[in-house]
Amino acid sequence: MDQAQAKKQIDALRDDLDRYNYEYYVLDNPSVSDYEYDQKMQELLKLEEAFPELQSKESPSQRVGGKPLEAFRKVEHQVPMLSLANAFGEEDLRDFDRRVKEGLKVEQVSYVCELKIDGLAVSLRYEDGLFVQGATRGDGTTGEDITNNLRTIRSIPLRIDLKETIEVRGEAYMPQQSFLALNEEKERNGEEPFANPRNAAAGSLRQLDPKIAAKRNLDIFLYAIGQWEAGTLASHSDRLDYLRELGFKTNPEWRRCQSMDEVIDYVNFWVDKRSSLNYDIDGIVIKVDILDYQQQLGFTAKSPRWAIAYKFRAEEVVTRLYDIELSVGRTGVVTPTAILEPVKVAGTTVQRASLHNEDLIREKDIRIGDTVVIKKAGDIIPEVVRVLTEHRTGKEEPFYMPEHCPACGNELVRLEEEVALRCINPSCPAQLKEGLIHFVSRNAMNIDGLGEKVIEQLFDEKLIHTIADIYKLNRDELLQLERMGEKSVGNLLAAIEASKANSLERLLFGLGIRYVGSKAARTLAEEFLTIDRLLTVTHEELIAVNEIGEKMADSIVRYFQEEQVIELIDELKSLGLNIQYKGIRKADQPDNSPFMGKTIVLTGKLEILSRPEAKEMIEALGGKVTGSVSKKTDLLIAGEDAGSKLAKATELNIEIWNEQQLADALENRG
Repeated sequence: MDQAQAKKQIDALRDDLDRYNYEYYVLDNPSVSDYEYDQKMQELLKLEEAFPELQSKESPSQRVGGKPLEAFRKVEHQVPMLSLANAFGEEDLRDFDRRVKEGLKVEQVSYVCELKIDGLAVSLRYEDGLFVQGATRGDGTTGEDITNNLRTIRSIPLRIDLKETIEVRGEAYMPQQSFLALNEEKERNGEEPFANPRNAAAGSLRQLDPKIAAKRNLDIFLYAIGQWEAGTLASHSDRLDYLRELGFKTNPEWRRCQSMDEVIDYVNFWVDKRSSLNYDIDGIVIKVDILDYQQQLGFTAKSPRWAIAYKFRAEEVVTRLYDIELSVGRTGVVTPTAILEPVKVAGTTVQRASLHNEDLIREKDIRIGDTVVIKKAGDIIPEVVRVLTEHRTGKEEPFYMPEHCPACGNELVRLEEEVALRCINPSCPAQLKEGLIHFVSRNAMNIDGLGEKVIEQLFDEKLIHTIADIYKLNRDELLQLERMGEKSVGNLLAAIEASKANSLERLLFGLGIRYVGSKAARTLAEEFLTIDRLLTVTHEELIAVNEIGEKMADSIVRYFQEEQVIELIDELKSLGLNIQYKGIRKADQPDNSPFMGKTIVLTGKLEILSRPEAKEMIEALGGKVTGSVSKKTDLLIAGEDAGSKLAKATELNIEIWNEQQLADALENRG
């Protein structure tokens, strides 16, 4: 076959595959079987491999993902991608309607209502009919080039029948079935699952390796046209129809409304029906339909005056509370948890919800057997909102917190100014177990292979009782346990041995001193340098240290005066644990550090370093690592599967590094 014949055959295959993609992913009406589709794709791949000069970025074969990028390039939006003002009730919508009519000096205005997809806003640029660039919204003026990742979304056409330049906008999202499958895979691999489909979609599209995005089965709805100099359409509804004619996937549920009353009817319909969709929505977008009217109304500094987003309240569902379980935490606090009839809330199945403490149960009059309303706070954490007392039958049972610890039987106490009941027995098995789990955790001693289940197994088999026992484990006794083979035992013992060299702040945090978090542990280690010094530290010396207050100082002094703590420290020293601070003190930090004085956020999965290691090194070089992104953040380090923090940093135009950039910067500083 010569090149001309190959080109003819390749073009025909691409046309067929583009049509099949459109039928399957946009129309949801495939005309061929998966087998026929795969056969044609394999034929195309072989021809493109045999004739590499005929390969093209617009080929359907390119949707599997290209080579990884080193970083995302910035993209300037020719027409700003502004955010929308919010409405939270009918009154807000009628105020919007009044402002629109007053601004236009008219009595009647038609609106277009669209479902507000909970995903990541993107723009797609086409030149001479070819998809040439895709970008995130970013801060509205500047986004990031994610073209290679967007190519993997099969409902995005790589070619359209339009020769002039056009930029279209939409929302990339993850369907619920894709989200559930992704989280199941993450859980099987022992990874942290995504909190919600929006985070999953944003994290997928901000992968530097497009092959990862290609596996995530993302989708998109297009809803607007940005830059289009040749455009002559008169209304937004005409534009939605035209986008569909060009082959773009638009949401079929949009509606043109002749009045605000019709808009409110539409909103109320979807408040009740949104759970029937296979994707998440968090509201309704309402736009003035006539484009001339939009132009007359114009924009504020932040948003258009001709559009508004009605935001749904957090989804509330009704279920039954079957029981209340109690758990004892590391500090002895006894926490009640509601056991619920499984119910789907905000995209995931919920079976448990924290009740926090006895006072909350009394305040809401929660009883075992009650019918309750639950929601996810922030669409993440399940909580009981209220009891539907009208559903009571008389069989419901009031709940009373016990007087004794459910784990050890010791009497529970309520300390001054606390609402929680607490077990103060230092030998309580539940507290000991939780303390061991805390000691080996990533922010503490970071012992790989000693997860929660292994700790529970070792504790139940009476192989460990105190943290010192971890360093006395031997190969023979470990090999007697279930699911413990030669290789896993060898790796575990090596990780335990390696943890002995950790810097002092990890040990201090791992000890679980009340009020001493990881940040305070580092401050103590940097100030006092050795654990021997902390054994003799006074209250006055502690409160003289920045960031250490009265309560923390009292707790530290009391802790290191306990006889059993002194014995534990001596035992850990004899077992070879490091008791000194290994970091760089602030006074010794280099002036030319790239992190000096900067506020830095770490997000996503890091491969080269663990997150605690990265945090430790950054802070040793003068940086401040925080947990949330804000306008005060100077730098975001984004690992794999970075989600909402990355999206927010992009919106705020904060500098973003990948993990390799971080590693290079740390290596340059030695």
